[in-house]
Amino acid sequence: MIWLLLSITTSSLLYVIFKYFQVFKVNRLHAIVVNYLVACVTGFLAYGELPTINEVWTADWLIYAMGLGALFIFIFNVMALTSQKNGLSVAAVAGKMSLVIPVIAGFWLYGESMGWIKLIGIFIALASVYLTSIKSKNGITWNRELLLLPLLLFVGSGVIDTTIKYAEQVHVPEGLEPLFSAICFMSAFAIGILVMIYESIQGRPLQWKSIVAGAVLGIPNYFSIYFLIRALKTGMESSVVYPINHVGTVLLTSFLGIIIFKEKLILKNYIGIAIAVVAIIMIAFAKA
Repeated sequence: MIWLLLSITTSSLLYVIFKYFQVFKVNRLHAIVVNYLVACVTGFLAYGELPTINEVWTADWLIYAMGLGALFIFIFNVMALTSQKNGLSVAAVAGKMSLVIPVIAGFWLYGESMGWIKLIGIFIALASVYLTSIKSKNGITWNRELLLLPLLLFVGSGVIDTTIKYAEQVHVPEGLEPLFSAICFMSAFAIGILVMIYESIQGRPLQWKSIVAGAVLGIPNYFSIYFLIRALKTGMESSVVYPINHVGTVLLTSFLGIIIFKEKLILKNYIGIAIAVVAIIMIAFAKA
């Protein structure tokens, strides 16, 4: 459980850092690309040595690491567009409710347990994500003409979580989690460089504050993935890990928003926080 708690903590820290991006007017895209490089270097340091080209090239998990890297930067851009076009609340709900995809995959691929308490807990978790994410008393307005963006975010986030679980379960040996994570971020950085070149051509060169911001973001970003993989390695079912991880992140992020940024919550947010706690308890202690 300690690995899961650490993953929740580092994932929540990412949202706090993103909030400061707005305060200091950091170019988020530039900082994200730099963050991938820093996360990659952090992974190599955690691994303890630089791998040989042959060690990486012949690894049967390489294709999954490269695919995840591409998904990381693609889904980030989808998340940014969803926030701009549909609003932050829609982006938050679409991203976090994607937990249903790895949960279903866990039942289907690995024969994970399904009891009534866990099933009810998962439904409550989804409700808590919605209630905690909305910032308007009228709820969330879904623009039917722009449904493609949140749909892509929902599916893409779910595919990332499912792929991490599959790679960890089938292809990544014990002890190679740091290297696997590092290569995921290296792949994302390689694609990000192309984005940076395009940005420079468009007259948006890399600034020092983006480099600093990316460096600050990269370390917790790496460990949020690393701790998640370690949590999955403990033998905990993904139908337990992902709901608790997503709901716990929403819960802790809400508390940090209140404490650090003095954010105001509406009644629905408080209800969401309350049932989030209930959902975590039900899922964590459910028996098949």
